[in-house]
Amino acid sequence: MDASADRKLFLGARLKRLRRDLAVTQTAMAADLGVSPSYLNHIERNQRPVSAQLLLRLAETYDVDLRSLNQGGAADEARLTEILADPLFKGLSAPRHELVQLLEEAPGVADAMLRLYQAFDDGRTRARAAAENGEGLVETSPAEWVREYIQSRGNHFPELDQMGEALSDALSAEAPAHADGFEPAARHRLAAKHDLGVRTLPAEVMVEWTRRFDLHRRRLLLSETLGPSSRAFAIAYQLALVEHGPAMHDMVQAANAPDAATRALLKVALTNTLAAATLMPYAAFQRTAEATGYDLARLQARFGVSYEQAAHRLTTLSRPTARGVPFFLMRVDQAGNISKRYAAGAFPFSRFGGACPRWRLHSAFRTPGRIVTQIIETPDGSRWFTFARTVERQGHDGFGESHDLAIGLGCELRHAHRLAYAHGLDLERPDVTPIGPACRLCHRHPCAERAAAPIDRPLAVDDWSKSVSPYPFAAA
Repeated sequence: MDASADRKLFLGARLKRLRRDLAVTQTAMAADLGVSPSYLNHIERNQRPVSAQLLLRLAETYDVDLRSLNQGGAADEARLTEILADPLFKGLSAPRHELVQLLEEAPGVADAMLRLYQAFDDGRTRARAAAENGEGLVETSPAEWVREYIQSRGNHFPELDQMGEALSDALSAEAPAHADGFEPAARHRLAAKHDLGVRTLPAEVMVEWTRRFDLHRRRLLLSETLGPSSRAFAIAYQLALVEHGPAMHDMVQAANAPDAATRALLKVALTNTLAAATLMPYAAFQRTAEATGYDLARLQARFGVSYEQAAHRLTTLSRPTARGVPFFLMRVDQAGNISKRYAAGAFPFSRFGGACPRWRLHSAFRTPGRIVTQIIETPDGSRWFTFARTVERQGHDGFGESHDLAIGLGCELRHAHRLAYAHGLDLERPDVTPIGPACRLCHRHPCAERAAAPIDRPLAVDDWSKSVSPYPFAAA
């Protein structure tokens, strides 16, 4: 008999969190699921396992994706292991079963630990940079706070998706007969409903700005350096702001951002999300993505957006009744700086460092504009299908060289059969590239591409031999 079939599933803490997120009392949930309150209480206290029948009833009653009850799982365990590898915790012993127990019985405490370490690591990085530059320490980092807040929401804001769909429908209904596509319809609505005009100006006039709103003359000013998709997005942003400014304000206030700068940046991020939801309405975008095998070129053509805009939108498709493939996304420049990192589900790379150099994201720079695919395997045995390509940075000054960026997308290998980019590949016996987390946390050996030794392993260098790795290290 398969031992896994007899394994008991204890999800008490996660079920309790779900119930609180739904704002449902224990008695009400028990009635909805057809069980007694005492039985549900035992389950939430991990005194009873969750049965398959109860899981099915839970999914049907509350339209819950069962994967979300065990979201994190190995990924959260890997993140905690990564944290405990820091020399800060040298001498402490935390065996795997204790980490699993923490995640199962106190997921809120585990999340708190992850956030606390993130804040500590960010502060340590800023302090190091400040010391190297002879500057004072900057206490806050709005960009990091906003990134963590968005990811804490699973990169999914259903209220913004609903607003975007309604606004898209309104544009279609009100557009004049001669208006073909989003931009003419949006310009018409801005003028007719809000008395706002749109003008495109030379780069010399706009100087550093790609988009500016002239409140006095009620004009949206756009730089000529913006391509069609970026221009449409800028107009969608302005439309989202004037149509739903109060709602954006309320969402920012509810997030309890720590300071004015963070609140301002969060409002921009949420307005960008609403702009994307207007250009790419959820239901239509998700249906098209599924029908085309998540072909980015087809999505670009259908919705008049850029590759990056469509790729980013793919990471937000978490509506319970119409889920897309749970993608992760990473954007880097040629120097290796990570400027975007989002995920609809798990994320295979170090949260507190960079990507593994064995991942082909950087090799996309050698073949600009072409898709590079790769199947990777993380140290826990998880396999991921990934694809990457370069995109041109929009809004450069119009006179200098435009430096490309690379966009990497990926999902768990079990979803790859739904992707056009995986057609023709043997997904049952794939060619797999083993990768690790950031080099300072990776224990794979030997690796010719290693950039640093693991922080918890001593170097093993001698005069008599040379490893393929520039940083050979001693085993644990």
